[in-house]
Amino acid sequence: MKIKVLIVDDSALIRSVLKEIIASQEDMEVVGVAPDPLVARDLIKQTNPDVLTLDVEMPKMDGLEFLEKLMRLRPMPVVMVSSLTERGSEITLRALELGAVDFVTKPKLSIQSGMREYTDTIAEKIRAAAKARIRPRTVSAAATPAVEALPSIRNTLTSSEKLIIIGASTGGTEAIKEFLVRMPSDCPGILIVQHMPEGFTSSFARRLDTLSKISVKEAQHGDRVLPGHAYLAPGHSHLLLARSGANYITHLDQGPPVNRHRPSVDVLFNSAAAHAGKNAVGVILTGMGKDGAAGMLEMKKAGACNFAQDEATCVVFGMPREAIAVGAVHEAGPLTELPRMVLGYLAAHGSRALRV
Repeated sequence: MKIKVLIVDDSALIRSVLKEIIASQEDMEVVGVAPDPLVARDLIKQTNPDVLTLDVEMPKMDGLEFLEKLMRLRPMPVVMVSSLTERGSEITLRALELGAVDFVTKPKLSIQSGMREYTDTIAEKIRAAAKARIRPRTVSAAATPAVEALPSIRNTLTSSEKLIIIGASTGGTEAIKEFLVRMPSDCPGILIVQHMPEGFTSSFARRLDTLSKISVKEAQHGDRVLPGHAYLAPGHSHLLLARSGANYITHLDQGPPVNRHRPSVDVLFNSAAAHAGKNAVGVILTGMGKDGAAGMLEMKKAGACNFAQDEATCVVFGMPREAIAVGAVHEAGPLTELPRMVLGYLAAHGSRALRV
């Protein structure tokens, strides 16, 4: 059975290029194209698509308004098509909060040739969306009650010596948010890789910073890793953990993609194994593919304790499944319980933290 895709975009050129890309995949078919949400509404009823691609800025009805109604009334996998602008990134992040599975970006220059370079990426995201676990939304995301952070660890050694190392991909923006908002202000330093293009990570970090008790920033080269702070890999570079004397610091590297990703979760996890060893706690969240599995196994061999998001709460269970399959994970649990599980482990083992 082919994946049935409905394309919704006000640009005739983008509709044409997306249609050509999707139709070129043996496992996909375009069942309709729509220039605006009103036409899309009727085509959804007629074609019953498996995946919808949706422009973030649409005429006649705002794309976010349409998405919110869709996720309440007819939940389905949606991949946003976003512009590489600050406004585009803010709208896209809001779309992910409302239930969109993932997004692709429009190229900056020659749209037609640029989009064709993205063929593999677009196809991969549509395949992941088709497999995604979509949950009906009964209330607006804006109306979701605030989550209380967990109690302080109350252990200076734990927060200064231990580190939390997180990797995520498809569905990860919301999963990372759910994890960080539960972190107390004195939690260990956190390093994060989320597969996300350049231009979106700074907006994502700012958004997380406003929602969390901890400080969240896009990592810069040479940042000292401090308790109560989280460092998000920028979309243009691998993020690695390094040492400078007695301190942990961040290291950015623009080497080639690993597992087709830069930043790569494996690169971060491997560096945590090398420089933090048993002082690291690994967390692998929802995502497509296997990035992070090999690196998490290296963390385990180095003495780290590793946790994975369980299948029931993942949007896509690919990355956690692969890490579990290679024996890298000590314990899996629901997303809402992972912060408690991690902090419980840290509280129990903080007194044994050693420099490596």
